[in-house]
Amino acid sequence: MKKKRIPGIIAVLLEVIISAIFMIFLFSTKMIPNKLFLLIGVGILVLTVIVYLLTMNFKNKVRFVIGIVLIVLITICYIVGGGYLKKGIDTLSDITKPAVEKTGIAVYVRESDKAETLEDTKGYTYGVLEALDRENTDTAMEQMSEVIGNIETKNYTDVSALVDGLEKEKEVDAIILNTGFMSLLESREDYETVKAQMKQVHVEEIEKKVDSVEEPVASSEIPKTFSVYISGIDSREGLVANSRSDVNIVATVNTETHQVLLVSTPRDYFVPLSISKGVPDKLTHAGIYGIDVSKDTLAMLYQTDIDYYFRVNFGGFEKIIDSLGGITIVSDYTFDSENVDGYSYVKGENQVNGAQALAFARERYAFSEGDRQRGKNQLHVIEGVIKKAMSPAILKNFSQTMESLVGSFETNIPYDVIAGLIRQQLSEGGEWSVESYSVDGSGATKVPYSMSMAAYVMIPDMNTVNTAIEKMNQVKEGITEE
Repeated sequence: MKKKRIPGIIAVLLEVIISAIFMIFLFSTKMIPNKLFLLIGVGILVLTVIVYLLTMNFKNKVRFVIGIVLIVLITICYIVGGGYLKKGIDTLSDITKPAVEKTGIAVYVRESDKAETLEDTKGYTYGVLEALDRENTDTAMEQMSEVIGNIETKNYTDVSALVDGLEKEKEVDAIILNTGFMSLLESREDYETVKAQMKQVHVEEIEKKVDSVEEPVASSEIPKTFSVYISGIDSREGLVANSRSDVNIVATVNTETHQVLLVSTPRDYFVPLSISKGVPDKLTHAGIYGIDVSKDTLAMLYQTDIDYYFRVNFGGFEKIIDSLGGITIVSDYTFDSENVDGYSYVKGENQVNGAQALAFARERYAFSEGDRQRGKNQLHVIEGVIKKAMSPAILKNFSQTMESLVGSFETNIPYDVIAGLIRQQLSEGGEWSVESYSVDGSGATKVPYSMSMAAYVMIPDMNTVNTAIEKMNQVKEGITEE
């Protein structure tokens, strides 16, 4: 072998090794369609031949240098492209990893009590709920007993009686209560200042894995149809903490006809929870018991299987929309925001940034329909995000968009399903049809399962519920409007 060929052979081998590593990485993402993968492979092969022809004669310095420069440029492309792909894969892996929900079970004493820590309450009599959320209470007491020993308790049938037993009747020295129920109690006018009258001295965090999808989907397949429960919370504690869900949407997806139906259900809808044994409650209260309870409750209401959940913290929605370069939302009315000064919206299309979109989604006081219209606006925002995310514009700030998802989104949709949807979109292209529908009802005053006193609720209008069910079935069957 002539010495003049050795540098060229080394250069070509280096290019082949780097290309092979990139192709293996590309294949492992499961996102690249076969045709596109083949085209990329052919392109790399052509570049390899060009590099070979340029570098095989070391004595021809100009050609050799051009070949080396080409190898450097190819390597840079691999690094940049691989970096983009890795960012997407890492983000998807993070938001699809098995989720852990945390329920805070707190110990409260009277504000005047000298106790400051759990140890200070040793020997106290604790008020507890007799049946409601008992599993979490028992788990918390078991953990607490390791610190303070035996715990003497007194049972109460509901949250208000429990709090009154501590604060008004002084029948107990402390109470053990889910922090979600405390925020629920504060929403009532007669208990608005209840937290100020008590002191939280300890919190036990009860961790529970959210049910995951056990059967993996083959990388070459994606489901023809599936349903997703989209839960929107507005919490400073992040996604891991159980809390009332402000946004409750069931998305029905047909991957063959590119249809998405978003059905919004008002937070005050008065329906039996999956755990309440037929006793109705506000839908928003289901979130206190966990994402699975909310998902299963809506599955009961709409007589359908809901395969996955998708949870978003609206507090983090702002940076996601900004990373997309803003979105287009459709407003049903011209109005000025009463939550944020200076924000105005016109009837029809509005180009908005993250802060404007968040204010739009939160607004209810500007409308006579109040919470009903807020639910519709939230649908419009989610619809705008979906359309922007499915467009080439997402590539503009890809890394920033991926970073914004972490901590703001979580889902149990398997990675293979998401990768399959990306692969299908790259292969087939085409726009998706996104339709929104909101069920309705009438206001009433009832006693919800999670509360002991009457509160405002919305009695479902079953005509609208049945319409939603019909629309879901049409999407599953691939029926499109002419």
